[in-house]
Amino acid sequence: MQALVIDDERLARKELINLLSQFEQVEVVGEANNVDDAKEKIEALSPDVVFLDIQMPEKTGFDLLEELDNVPYVIFTTAYDEYAIKAFQVNALDYLLKPIEPKRLAETIERLQKKLQDNVEKSSQDSDSSTDKKLSLNDQVFVKDGDRCWFVRLSNVRLFESDGNYIKVYFDNFKPMIHKSLNALDERLDEKSFFRASRKHIINLSWVEGIEPWFNGGLVVTLRGGDRIEVSRRQAARFKDMMSL
Repeated sequence: MQALVIDDERLARKELINLLSQFEQVEVVGEANNVDDAKEKIEALSPDVVFLDIQMPEKTGFDLLEELDNVPYVIFTTAYDEYAIKAFQVNALDYLLKPIEPKRLAETIERLQKKLQDNVEKSSQDSDSSTDKKLSLNDQVFVKDGDRCWFVRLSNVRLFESDGNYIKVYFDNFKPMIHKSLNALDERLDEKSFFRASRKHIINLSWVEGIEPWFNGGLVVTLRGGDRIEVSRRQAARFKDMMSL
């Protein structure tokens, strides 16, 4: 597994890299000392995991996750324990307090290896996901709205709604907003799982519970939980084709 170490303190990076060298299954492919440097190296190297410090100059580790399109597994490394709850809200794989204990690191590496093996098995079951690189129901996305952060599996997102230059992401009882256009999001989502119902909405097809006719040849779709979304007349015929035998 390939790892990137991100920390603004050089000695902290060297110490962690030295600890990781004891694990033959881990290859440290690079190191970064700030968020901008880390973002460039993640995009260039595509590591399986990042060991990420939280408190860094100018931008934090949480800021880095917000800026990434594809988030690798995240293991936070920090001298402070007050960020633990927030770290697990973004579904971090683990949270290691400095100084890092070798036994504790070994437990983390074991968990990471199991996660990666599970991913390989899932990929072999769905060869399409490796060819079109579309976001499917099994993928997870990082969502940040103000001080709140989530790492959400797309199967749990029932609806995306355009609101000006932002998108509301509907999952559980949350509706955080992300700065992105609906058109750009539509291009990244697997069309077998998500449907562009109208200029304002993209729906998760697995959440569709009911369909009824609407004005001027349109449709109204009811999602599990009660959300009612209008499908434009232009999209209604395509929707019927997709949902029919």
